[in-house]
Amino acid sequence: MRRREFIALLGSAVTVWPLAAWAQQAKKVPRIGVLWHAASAEEEDVYLSVVTKAFSDLGYVDGKSIQLEHYFPAEQPDRFRAFARDMVERRVDAILAVTTLGAKEAKQATNTIPVVFVLDADPVGHGLVESLARPLVVA
Repeated sequence: MRRREFIALLGSAVTVWPLAAWAQQAKKVPRIGVLWHAASAEEEDVYLSVVTKAFSDLGYVDGKSIQLEHYFPAEQPDRFRAFARDMVERRVDAILAVTTLGAKEAKQATNTIPVVFVLDADPVGHGLVESLARPLVVA
């Protein structure tokens, strides 16, 4: 009888141990690189607060359950490019590009990190998506 009890105990420990180890691991906080167009947070204040509130409304609190990393290129094309590359090197989980130029530079910098763009009058014509019917880009 003791042998059966030991085997049952061992079996349950083997089952529970990975779950306990998994529960103790710290959750990874997603990092979102936000590529703005202005030169500072103050210039983007109205829109920045809207983005922060929108994430908050979805249950993502900046600095707690999500990390928003803001980049301000001051509408300079070379800075858009440099910031997009920096986000890729830092391995953010997604890139949010506010402008067409930001989206183009982010798309050129990576084909593995999802790029979400906010404003673009012609995403198909600008080469950001293949079609409006299937807007996800498969690069």
